[in-house]
Amino acid sequence: KFEFNPKDGIDNPALSLAEDTDGKGTGEPRFYLLSKGSAETFGFSIHKELGCQGHIIRQVEWGGLAQRRGLQDGDRLLQVNGHFVDHMDHRRVVQKIKASGNQVLLAVLDGDSYEAAKALGRDLSQLLPADIRPRLCHITRDKSGFGFSVSSPEGMKGTFQLSVRQDGPAEKAGVPQGSWLLELNGASVRSCSHTQLARKLKQSGSKVTLLVASSAVEEFYRLRGLRVTAVAADTSWLPFKARELHMVKGPAGYGFLLKEDDCRSGATGQFLWEVDAGLPAEQAGMREGDRLLAVNGESIEELDHQQTVLRIRADEDQVTMLVIDPAGDEFYHSVGFGDPAWCCK
Repeated sequence: KFEFNPKDGIDNPALSLAEDTDGKGTGEPRFYLLSKGSAETFGFSIHKELGCQGHIIRQVEWGGLAQRRGLQDGDRLLQVNGHFVDHMDHRRVVQKIKASGNQVLLAVLDGDSYEAAKALGRDLSQLLPADIRPRLCHITRDKSGFGFSVSSPEGMKGTFQLSVRQDGPAEKAGVPQGSWLLELNGASVRSCSHTQLARKLKQSGSKVTLLVASSAVEEFYRLRGLRVTAVAADTSWLPFKARELHMVKGPAGYGFLLKEDDCRSGATGQFLWEVDAGLPAEQAGMREGDRLLAVNGESIEELDHQQTVLRIRADEDQVTMLVIDPAGDEFYHSVGFGDPAWCCK
Protein backbone atom coordinates (compact mmCIF):
# COMPACT_ATOMS: atom_id res chain seq x y z
CA LYS A 1 0.00 0.00 0.00
CA PHE A 2 1.37 3.41 -0.96
CA GLU A 3 0.63 6.49 1.12
CA PHE A 4 1.12 10.05 -0.07
CA ASN A 5 1.14 12.73 2.63
CA PRO A 6 1.30 16.20 1.05
CA LYS A 7 2.40 17.79 4.34
CA ASP A 8 5.21 15.40 5.21
CA GLY A 9 6.35 14.57 1.67
CA ILE A 10 7.24 11.08 0.49
CA ASP A 11 8.86 8.43 2.67
CA ASN A 12 8.18 5.07 1.10
CA PRO A 13 11.15 2.77 0.52
CA ALA A 14 8.88 0.05 -0.81
CA LEU A 15 8.87 1.57 -4.31
CA SER A 16 12.46 1.15 -5.45
CA LEU A 17 12.24 1.75 -9.23
CA ALA A 18 14.11 5.03 -8.92
CA GLU A 19 15.28 6.76 -12.06
CA ASP A 20 18.79 5.75 -13.10
CA THR A 21 20.68 9.04 -13.28
CA ASP A 22 23.74 7.75 -15.10
CA GLY A 23 21.89 5.14 -17.18
CA LYS A 24 24.58 2.46 -16.77
CA GLY A 25 23.94 -1.16 -15.98
CA THR A 26 21.22 -1.02 -13.33
CA GLY A 27 18.81 -3.07 -15.42
CA GLU A 28 15.95 -0.82 -14.37
CA PRO A 29 13.76 1.23 -16.75
CA ARG A 30 14.22 5.00 -16.74
CA PHE A 31 11.36 7.42 -17.25
CA TYR A 32 11.47 10.78 -19.03
CA LEU A 33 8.79 13.39 -19.58
CA LEU A 34 9.78 15.50 -22.59
CA SER A 35 7.99 18.81 -23.15
CA LYS A 36 8.88 20.89 -26.20
CA GLY A 37 7.73 24.03 -27.95
CA SER A 38 5.68 23.77 -31.12
CA ALA A 39 8.69 24.75 -33.26
CA GLU A 40 11.10 22.38 -31.49
CA THR A 41 11.82 18.66 -31.77
CA PHE A 42 12.27 16.13 -28.98
CA GLY A 43 15.88 15.78 -30.10
CA PHE A 44 16.17 12.07 -30.88
CA SER A 45 15.18 9.43 -33.42
CA ILE A 46 14.19 5.79 -33.02
CA HIS A 47 15.56 3.14 -35.35
CA LYS A 48 15.08 -0.51 -36.21
CA GLU A 49 18.49 -1.95 -37.06
CA LEU A 50 19.52 -5.18 -38.75
CA GLY A 51 20.71 -7.71 -36.21
CA CYS A 52 19.43 -5.68 -33.24
CA GLN A 53 16.19 -6.11 -31.33
CA GLY A 54 13.89 -3.39 -30.11
CA HIS A 55 13.25 0.26 -30.94
CA ILE A 56 16.66 1.90 -30.57
CA ILE A 57 17.21 5.51 -29.49
CA ARG A 58 19.60 7.15 -31.95
CA GLN A 59 20.73 10.64 -33.05
CA VAL A 60 20.38 12.18 -29.60
CA GLU A 61 21.09 15.83 -30.35
CA TRP A 62 23.83 17.35 -28.21
CA GLY A 63 22.23 20.02 -26.03
CA GLY A 64 18.77 19.02 -27.24
CA LEU A 65 15.79 18.26 -25.06
CA ALA A 66 16.30 14.46 -24.92
CA GLN A 67 20.02 14.77 -24.16
CA ARG A 68 19.40 17.33 -21.40
CA ARG A 69 16.89 15.01 -19.77
CA GLY A 70 19.27 12.03 -19.89
CA LEU A 71 18.19 9.93 -22.89
CA GLN A 72 21.20 8.09 -24.35
CA ASP A 73 22.20 6.67 -27.70
CA GLY A 74 21.45 2.94 -27.76
CA ASP A 75 18.66 3.02 -25.17
CA ARG A 76 15.71 0.79 -26.06
CA LEU A 77 12.21 2.25 -25.96
CA LEU A 78 9.78 0.24 -23.82
CA GLN A 79 6.83 2.57 -23.20
CA VAL A 80 5.22 5.61 -24.81
CA ASN A 81 2.71 7.45 -22.61
CA GLY A 82 2.20 4.39 -20.44
CA HIS A 83 1.69 2.00 -23.39
CA PHE A 84 4.13 -0.91 -23.77
CA VAL A 85 5.57 -0.69 -27.30
CA ASP A 86 8.44 -3.19 -27.51
CA HIS A 87 6.20 -5.66 -29.38
CA MET A 88 4.67 -3.05 -31.72
CA ASP A 89 5.37 -2.41 -35.39
CA HIS A 90 8.09 0.24 -35.68
CA ARG A 91 6.04 2.65 -37.79
CA ARG A 92 3.22 2.57 -35.27
CA VAL A 93 5.62 3.45 -32.45
CA VAL A 94 6.88 6.44 -34.44
CA GLN A 95 3.29 7.51 -35.04
CA LYS A 96 2.44 7.23 -31.33
CA ILE A 97 5.25 9.64 -30.49
CA LYS A 98 4.23 12.07 -33.25
CA ALA A 99 0.57 11.90 -32.21
CA SER A 100 1.56 12.82 -28.66
CA GLY A 101 2.02 16.45 -29.69
CA ASN A 102 4.43 18.60 -27.70
CA GLN A 103 4.72 16.31 -24.71
CA VAL A 104 5.58 12.62 -24.37
CA LEU A 105 6.35 10.25 -21.49
CA LEU A 106 8.97 7.61 -22.36
CA ALA A 107 10.26 4.55 -20.52
CA VAL A 108 13.62 3.22 -21.77
CA LEU A 109 16.13 0.53 -20.83
CA ASP A 110 19.86 0.78 -21.51
CA GLY A 111 21.02 -1.34 -24.44
CA ASP A 112 23.14 -3.84 -22.46
CA SER A 113 20.35 -4.58 -19.99
CA TYR A 114 17.86 -4.92 -22.83
CA GLU A 115 20.02 -7.43 -24.72
CA ALA A 116 20.68 -9.41 -21.53
CA ALA A 117 16.98 -9.56 -20.69
CA LYS A 118 16.11 -10.68 -24.22
CA ALA A 119 18.80 -13.39 -24.11
CA LEU A 120 17.25 -14.73 -20.91
CA GLY A 121 13.78 -14.70 -22.46
CA ARG A 122 12.44 -12.20 -19.93
CA ASP A 123 9.09 -10.49 -20.45
CA LEU A 124 10.18 -6.85 -20.57
CA SER A 125 6.69 -5.62 -19.72
CA GLN A 126 7.22 -7.17 -16.27
CA LEU A 127 10.05 -4.73 -15.62
CA LEU A 128 7.53 -1.89 -15.67
CA PRO A 129 5.05 -0.94 -12.93
CA ALA A 130 1.56 -2.35 -13.50
CA ASP A 131 -0.24 0.99 -13.72
CA ILE A 132 1.43 4.40 -13.73
CA ARG A 133 -1.33 6.19 -15.59
CA PRO A 134 -3.43 9.00 -14.13
CA ARG A 135 -7.08 9.00 -15.14
CA LEU A 136 -9.01 11.54 -17.23
CA CYS A 137 -12.67 11.69 -16.22
CA HIS A 138 -15.54 13.69 -17.71
CA ILE A 139 -18.40 14.33 -15.25
CA THR A 140 -21.94 15.55 -15.90
CA ARG A 141 -23.58 16.87 -12.74
CA ASP A 142 -26.94 15.70 -11.45
CA LYS A 143 -29.41 17.53 -9.18
CA SER A 144 -27.11 17.21 -6.18
CA GLY A 145 -23.90 18.19 -7.94
CA PHE A 146 -20.84 16.50 -9.43
CA GLY A 147 -20.72 13.82 -6.74
CA PHE A 148 -17.41 14.71 -5.12
CA SER A 149 -16.06 17.05 -2.46
CA VAL A 150 -12.59 18.56 -2.23
CA SER A 151 -10.32 18.75 0.80
CA SER A 152 -7.01 20.59 1.01
CA PRO A 153 -4.29 20.34 3.68
CA GLU A 154 -4.16 23.50 5.76
CA GLY A 155 -1.74 26.04 4.36
CA MET A 156 -0.97 24.07 1.19
CA LYS A 157 -1.89 25.66 -2.13
CA GLY A 158 -2.68 23.48 -5.12
CA THR A 159 -3.04 20.16 -3.26
CA PHE A 160 -6.57 18.75 -3.42
CA GLN A 161 -7.90 15.32 -2.50
CA LEU A 162 -11.31 14.10 -3.65
CA SER A 163 -13.95 12.37 -1.60
CA VAL A 164 -16.32 10.61 -4.00
CA ARG A 165 -20.01 9.98 -3.29
CA GLN A 166 -21.11 6.39 -3.84
CA ASP A 167 -23.14 5.96 -7.06
CA GLY A 168 -22.78 9.69 -7.81
CA PRO A 169 -21.74 11.23 -11.15
CA ALA A 170 -18.03 11.31 -10.27
CA GLU A 171 -17.88 7.63 -9.34
CA LYS A 172 -19.79 6.69 -12.50
CA ALA A 173 -17.31 8.76 -14.52
CA GLY A 174 -14.41 6.75 -13.08
CA VAL A 175 -13.01 9.04 -10.37
CA PRO A 176 -11.33 6.82 -7.73
CA GLN A 177 -12.03 7.43 -4.05
CA GLY A 178 -9.29 9.49 -2.41
CA SER A 179 -7.57 10.46 -5.65
CA TRP A 180 -5.60 13.68 -6.05
CA LEU A 181 -6.84 16.40 -8.40
CA LEU A 182 -4.18 17.55 -10.88
CA GLU A 183 -6.02 19.37 -13.68
CA LEU A 184 -9.45 20.90 -14.11
CA ASN A 185 -10.74 21.30 -17.68
CA GLY A 186 -7.22 20.93 -19.08
CA ALA A 187 -5.60 23.47 -16.73
CA SER A 188 -3.31 22.68 -13.81
CA VAL A 189 -4.66 23.38 -10.31
CA ARG A 190 -1.12 23.56 -8.89
CA SER A 191 -1.36 27.30 -8.16
CA CYS A 192 -5.04 27.39 -7.10
CA SER A 193 -6.35 28.13 -3.64
CA HIS A 194 -9.40 26.23 -2.37
CA THR A 195 -11.55 29.31 -3.06
CA GLN A 196 -10.24 29.66 -6.61
CA LEU A 197 -10.86 25.99 -7.30
CA ALA A 198 -14.44 26.26 -6.04
CA ARG A 199 -14.98 29.23 -8.35
CA LYS A 200 -13.58 27.33 -11.35
CA LEU A 201 -15.86 24.37 -10.61
CA LYS A 202 -18.87 26.67 -10.46
CA GLN A 203 -17.88 28.31 -13.76
CA SER A 204 -17.71 24.87 -15.42
CA GLY A 205 -21.48 24.68 -15.60
CA SER A 206 -22.99 21.22 -15.90
CA LYS A 207 -19.86 19.37 -17.08
CA VAL A 208 -16.29 19.16 -15.87
CA THR A 209 -13.18 17.21 -16.89
CA LEU A 210 -10.72 16.15 -14.19
CA LEU A 211 -7.23 14.70 -14.38
CA VAL A 212 -6.80 12.65 -11.21
CA ALA A 213 -4.18 10.29 -9.81
CA SER A 214 -4.17 7.74 -7.02
CA SER A 215 -1.61 8.08 -4.23
CA ALA A 216 0.49 5.33 -5.82
CA VAL A 217 0.57 7.05 -9.22
CA GLU A 218 1.26 10.44 -7.64
CA GLU A 219 4.12 8.94 -5.67
CA PHE A 220 5.59 7.19 -8.70
CA TYR A 221 5.91 10.48 -10.58
CA ARG A 222 7.18 12.46 -7.60
CA LEU A 223 9.96 9.96 -6.88
CA ARG A 224 11.27 10.57 -10.40
CA GLY A 225 10.80 14.32 -10.41
CA LEU A 226 8.18 14.04 -13.16
CA ARG A 227 5.00 16.04 -13.52
CA VAL A 228 1.78 14.10 -14.03
CA THR A 229 0.11 15.24 -17.26
CA ALA A 230 -2.90 14.27 -19.34
CA VAL A 231 -0.74 12.91 -22.17
CA ALA A 232 -0.19 9.67 -20.21
CA ALA A 233 -3.74 9.41 -18.90
CA ASP A 234 -6.07 6.44 -19.04
CA THR A 235 -8.88 7.74 -21.27
CA SER A 236 -11.04 4.60 -21.20
CA TRP A 237 -13.64 6.29 -18.98
CA LEU A 238 -14.24 9.18 -21.35
CA PRO A 239 -17.48 9.35 -23.36
CA PHE A 240 -15.55 10.59 -26.42
CA LYS A 241 -14.11 7.80 -28.55
CA ALA A 242 -12.52 7.55 -31.93
CA ARG A 243 -14.44 5.17 -34.19
CA GLU A 244 -12.98 2.65 -36.58
CA LEU A 245 -14.94 2.34 -39.83
CA HIS A 246 -14.33 -0.56 -42.20
CA MET A 247 -15.80 -0.12 -45.66
CA VAL A 248 -15.97 -2.35 -48.72
CA LYS A 249 -16.46 -0.30 -51.89
CA GLY A 250 -19.80 -0.76 -53.66
CA PRO A 251 -20.76 -0.16 -57.32
CA ALA A 252 -21.28 3.54 -56.53
CA GLY A 253 -18.11 3.86 -54.47
CA TYR A 254 -17.82 4.48 -50.72
CA GLY A 255 -20.33 7.33 -50.66
CA PHE A 256 -18.54 10.27 -49.02
CA LEU A 257 -16.52 13.37 -49.87
CA LEU A 258 -13.18 14.24 -48.26
CA LYS A 259 -12.48 17.95 -47.72
CA GLU A 260 -9.50 19.77 -46.25
CA ASP A 261 -10.25 22.41 -43.62
CA ASP A 262 -8.83 24.05 -40.50
CA CYS A 263 -8.96 22.16 -37.19
CA ARG A 264 -9.70 23.70 -33.80
CA SER A 265 -5.96 23.62 -33.10
CA GLY A 266 -5.26 25.81 -36.14
CA ALA A 267 -3.66 22.95 -38.06
CA THR A 268 -5.11 21.62 -41.31
CA GLY A 269 -7.25 18.48 -41.17
CA GLN A 270 -9.18 16.15 -43.44
CA PHE A 271 -12.95 16.08 -42.87
CA LEU A 272 -15.71 13.79 -44.12
CA TRP A 273 -18.81 15.32 -45.74
CA GLU A 274 -21.72 14.51 -48.05
CA VAL A 275 -22.24 11.02 -46.65
CA ASP A 276 -24.66 9.33 -49.03
CA ALA A 277 -27.60 7.43 -47.55
CA GLY A 278 -27.45 3.68 -47.96
CA LEU A 279 -23.87 3.52 -49.25
CA PRO A 280 -20.90 1.85 -47.47
CA ALA A 281 -19.71 4.98 -45.58
CA GLU A 282 -23.08 5.55 -43.91
CA GLN A 283 -23.53 1.83 -43.26
CA ALA A 284 -20.13 1.76 -41.52
CA GLY A 285 -21.17 4.62 -39.21
CA MET A 286 -19.60 7.68 -40.85
CA ARG A 287 -21.18 11.01 -39.86
CA GLU A 288 -21.09 14.44 -41.50
CA GLY A 289 -18.22 16.49 -40.06
CA ASP A 290 -16.14 13.57 -38.76
CA ARG A 291 -12.40 14.27 -38.86
CA LEU A 292 -10.18 11.60 -40.36
CA LEU A 293 -7.33 10.53 -38.04
CA ALA A 294 -5.85 7.42 -39.63
CA VAL A 295 -6.18 5.21 -42.70
CA ASN A 296 -5.53 1.46 -42.49
CA GLY A 297 -3.92 1.89 -39.07
CA GLU A 298 -1.54 4.69 -40.06
CA SER A 299 -1.89 8.30 -38.92
CA ILE A 300 -2.51 10.91 -41.65
CA GLU A 301 -1.43 13.79 -39.39
CA GLU A 302 1.50 14.76 -41.64
CA LEU A 303 -0.18 14.04 -44.99
CA ASP A 304 -1.73 16.68 -47.25
CA HIS A 305 -5.07 16.23 -48.97
CA GLN A 306 -3.77 14.51 -52.11
CA GLN A 307 -1.56 12.14 -50.10
CA THR A 308 -4.54 11.23 -47.92
CA VAL A 309 -6.68 10.49 -50.98
CA LEU A 310 -3.94 8.23 -52.35
CA ARG A 311 -3.72 6.44 -48.98
CA ILE A 312 -7.48 5.79 -49.07
CA ARG A 313 -7.24 4.49 -52.64
CA ALA A 314 -4.20 2.28 -51.97
CA ASP A 315 -6.47 -0.77 -51.75
CA GLU A 316 -9.04 -0.47 -54.52
CA ASP A 317 -11.79 -2.48 -52.84
CA GLN A 318 -11.77 -1.62 -49.13
CA VAL A 319 -10.45 0.76 -46.51
CA THR A 320 -10.41 1.15 -42.72
CA MET A 321 -10.61 4.65 -41.26
CA LEU A 322 -10.21 6.00 -37.75
CA VAL A 323 -12.44 9.06 -37.27
CA ILE A 324 -13.68 11.30 -34.49
CA ASP A 325 -16.78 13.49 -34.35
CA PRO A 326 -16.63 17.29 -33.77
CA ALA A 327 -17.57 17.08 -30.07
CA GLY A 328 -14.83 14.55 -29.36
CA ASP A 329 -12.32 16.50 -31.44
CA GLU A 330 -13.05 19.71 -29.55
CA PHE A 331 -12.82 17.89 -26.22
CA TYR A 332 -9.38 16.40 -26.87
CA HIS A 333 -8.11 19.75 -28.11
CA SER A 334 -9.37 21.42 -24.91
CA VAL A 335 -7.43 19.03 -22.65
CA GLY A 336 -4.20 19.37 -24.60
CA PHE A 337 -3.91 16.19 -26.66
CA GLY A 338 -1.86 16.67 -29.81
CA ASP A 339 -3.87 14.09 -31.76
CA PRO A 340 -6.67 11.89 -30.38
CA ALA A 341 -5.80 9.09 -32.84
CA TRP A 342 -3.85 6.99 -30.34
CA CYS A 343 -5.30 8.12 -27.02
CA CYS A 344 -8.93 7.20 -27.47
CA LYS A 345 -8.93 3.91 -29.34
